[in-house]
Amino acid sequence: MSTDLTNATFWGYRRDNGRMGVRNHVIILPVDDLSNAACEAVANNIPGTMAIPHPYGRLQFGEDLELHFRTLIGTGANPNVAAAVVIGIEDGWTRRVVDGIARTGKPVSGFGIELHGDHQTIMRASKVAREYLQNASELRREEAPLKELWVSTKCGESDTTSGCGANPTVGNAFDKMYEHGTTLLFGETSEITGGEQLVAQRCRTDEVRERFMFMFNRYQDLIDRFKTSDLSESQPTKGNIAGGLSTIEEKALGNIQKIGRQCLVDGVLDKAEEPTGPGLWFMDSSSAAAEMVTLCAAAGFAVHFFPTGQGNIIGNPIVPVIKLCANPRTVRTMAEHVDVDVSGLLRKEMTPDEAGDALLEMMVRTANGRLTSAEALGHREFVLTRLYESA
Repeated sequence: MSTDLTNATFWGYRRDNGRMGVRNHVIILPVDDLSNAACEAVANNIPGTMAIPHPYGRLQFGEDLELHFRTLIGTGANPNVAAAVVIGIEDGWTRRVVDGIARTGKPVSGFGIELHGDHQTIMRASKVAREYLQNASELRREEAPLKELWVSTKCGESDTTSGCGANPTVGNAFDKMYEHGTTLLFGETSEITGGEQLVAQRCRTDEVRERFMFMFNRYQDLIDRFKTSDLSESQPTKGNIAGGLSTIEEKALGNIQKIGRQCLVDGVLDKAEEPTGPGLWFMDSSSAAAEMVTLCAAAGFAVHFFPTGQGNIIGNPIVPVIKLCANPRTVRTMAEHVDVDVSGLLRKEMTPDEAGDALLEMMVRTANGRLTSAEALGHREFVLTRLYESA
């Protein structure tokens, strides 16, 4: 491998809990869909803050409710967030989200709309948001070793060039980072179907392997429960098929290329759970682009690699999404969405090491402040994962 990352560094924001962020957002976070309007009004009042609306948050229960809180708290706790203003329809659930974010030590305040109404809530929250934004504007980046940068990955709109070019490029970069103690994440449970045994073989311990197979089999049980014999009409997608992937097994083999050749799976997480140490982690997650990137952000990851074949426009409100592509046609027709062009791999004008190095270079530039294509184009897709319908 050509890149020596031993002394590699990046410039980020050191948070009170020790984590390093690469962005400095002040977010206005609704607990529930009823509070979206108030959050957007606050963000409109205080330019430079960012509302993150979503359509859920009422009458959930059980593990679905726990995942809802885990995702919102994780979003506010992400090191790319400098401060958070939380607004909910009532005080109880709002306080739970505030308390969870507050454990990071960052500034956070909550406001319940009941007994106050929109006008008073928006006014009070705007005053706090303005203060948070001014305080965040004084924070300065500091240099940190690369091992403090948490990186996740997920692919989307895959085709044959994904498994042959873009996904192995991520794998090359992951291999290079892994040996230096970084924290890495992959997932997409449905999209490893047919290749799950290959991931199981890469698990570091029997305990990790058992946990991984539990997560995978739990998903398969869900499919069986609804009498679905396969994933047709969903996996592979129509775009995947148009791009030459005829089966989920073909898609899975390409997907698994993202974890490289040297990495071992060091741990397994449920949705939106935060890893407890360095290494490569698998997270049980949806394969829907915006859902998984949202879960990665909630798990604390600061940068995301997104290889694509047919072309995908995904972004995230708080995590920069670096898109790479090996399909020459997509690079030509969707150039504004591609951060790293690795189409030279298929023309034999670029080696796998050179492609991995190009991605790592863009990662450091992005961590240091360069906007990704998705950020420059205003893509802020934030989609919560639901387990079942509300009560």
